[in-house]
Amino acid sequence: MPKPGVFDFINKAKWDAWNALGSLPKETARQNYVDLVSSLSSSSESSSQGKPGADREQQEYENLVVTSEDGITKIMFNRPTRKNAISTQMYQEIMLALKAASKDDSTITVVTGNGDYYSSGNDLANFTDIPPGGVEEKAKQSAIMLRDFVDTFIDFPKPLIAVVNGPAVGISVTTLGLFDAVYASDKATFHTPFSHLGLSPEGCASYTFPKIMGPAKATEMLIFGKKLTAREACAQGLVTEVFPDSTFQKEVWTRLKAYSKLPQNSMRISKQVIRKIEKEKLHAVNAEECSVLQKRWLSDECMNATMNFLSKRSKL
Repeated sequence: MPKPGVFDFINKAKWDAWNALGSLPKETARQNYVDLVSSLSSSSESSSQGKPGADREQQEYENLVVTSEDGITKIMFNRPTRKNAISTQMYQEIMLALKAASKDDSTITVVTGNGDYYSSGNDLANFTDIPPGGVEEKAKQSAIMLRDFVDTFIDFPKPLIAVVNGPAVGISVTTLGLFDAVYASDKATFHTPFSHLGLSPEGCASYTFPKIMGPAKATEMLIFGKKLTAREACAQGLVTEVFPDSTFQKEVWTRLKAYSKLPQNSMRISKQVIRKIEKEKLHAVNAEECSVLQKRWLSDECMNATMNFLSKRSKL
């Protein structure tokens, strides 16, 4: 097959590995592969034996730290060196963690970030991993994944609380409209720079934000890309309460532990009553937003804006 393009990292790696085999006999290659897998397997077993009671969550998730204690399941974004940008794998892990949390024994579920950022939003490196079907196939796959991702928030049955420890960007902001409470440090900011990237809103924000903060304020944020401080976001209804950064973790977790002792079934039923009328509407909005975004990702305007952003970032 022809050599894959420079941005097709996975197929290029496969192509390079295949060509590196040269004229190696098939049976020799097969035996080398068996030896390699055997060595990795025995290494893994000895590592596991050396760490009895290894943390289950750490083995399951590469980009999250998931813990469950005192009636609270905590899902923490854990890519601090990338400002908790959400990679394709991380999207899948968040969905798995939320689905597991919906069925576990905890009373409430909390989402937060590790490090200075809550999340810098979608990792733009996601757009460089082009499948064999080309950019059209990539846009289709991304739209399906985004729809499934947001649906997981819409359908989450327990009280879902965001603990926004720092700046939030893009999808990590738009999905806040689907949470039941949002607590923020006074160092947090909220930014949705969709127009700067030739994109359009997602996470049901085209519906939830005008409803929460009014059409004019939502337009300023979603279309013109105005960045809100934590205090501004609270005044406009997006954030439930703001705490001083110095006491943020202590105050928030004291409150969350009190919430976790409330009757579990009562809270589930109350959330179901509150959200029932909206749920069908939210799913429809999510589907429409993803359909629009699929077209936007293929537009010259979006591609040029994304390349300009990546170019500026690489220079920095």
